[in-house]
Amino acid sequence: MGTEAGVTNELKLLADPTRARIMGLIMDSPGGKLMVGDLTAALQLRQPTVSHHLKALLDEGLLKRSPEGRVVWYSISAEQADRVAEVLKGSRATAMAEGVLDRIAVDLASRFVGVFAPETVDRYVRESYALLAEQARITRFLPSLTARFTADRLSALAKNQSASFDHTPEVLFVCVQNAGRSQLAAGILRHLAGDAVRVRTAGSAPASAVRSVIVTALDEIGVPIGGEYPKPLTDEVVRAADVVITMGCGDACPVYPGRRYLDWKIEDPVGLPLSQVRAIRDDIETRVRALLRSLNVNAL
Repeated sequence: MGTEAGVTNELKLLADPTRARIMGLIMDSPGGKLMVGDLTAALQLRQPTVSHHLKALLDEGLLKRSPEGRVVWYSISAEQADRVAEVLKGSRATAMAEGVLDRIAVDLASRFVGVFAPETVDRYVRESYALLAEQARITRFLPSLTARFTADRLSALAKNQSASFDHTPEVLFVCVQNAGRSQLAAGILRHLAGDAVRVRTAGSAPASAVRSVIVTALDEIGVPIGGEYPKPLTDEVVRAADVVITMGCGDACPVYPGRRYLDWKIEDPVGLPLSQVRAIRDDIETRVRALLRSLNVNAL
């Protein structure tokens, strides 16, 4: 079954959770084969229902039927084994992610109880997961980063909706990849101001990770990166900011009244050697110190 149409049919068949479960049970069985009765018991379904799914998988060539006397065994077709394993790997990863996202949503709903309904928290968790996985292309530590990203977005949203929320000034740094200039600025500001200023970062087209040269440049002046990561720009963090500072991201950042907008003309450190990144870092530090003075915040 080498045609594109054949591949599409196979994917459609295995998109059905019962059929994917049947294939997984057979693949994981000790001998790589099971009888209808085995599947009926494991799935807790009626035998006609299981037989219906087996026939569809047989007709598509994904399963092989092997009679042995009065017993009939079902196994995965050898020529389809690799493809089936790949598809099932994806579906299992999705199922695992769903379970993790459920737990994150429950934990954050408890944290924001009385502020947001559980349904709102759940929606933000799943949206944040999708944004990090697709727009920011993050693959490592995705569940834990999803929890952080969601919590940050919900905190920003809470500030927008409550006049009694913490009035600590907020600064949002936005660059293209959120892996260089914005991370330098955020790290330096946090180091100088401590808890006196809340700092957020975002990117109009986030990279997959903060660049190592940025971490090195900050480490040289005793500034930790603090586990920061590239994240996409979302509406609620812009609304929560008192000062929005853009660095080369064009018109990607929405403009809302009542916020102070600054555009820092700073060279992009992408591809530059450490010696040039140091100069960018020092320029940013000078600007950050001036910003803190304008906010009447004492710096180190």
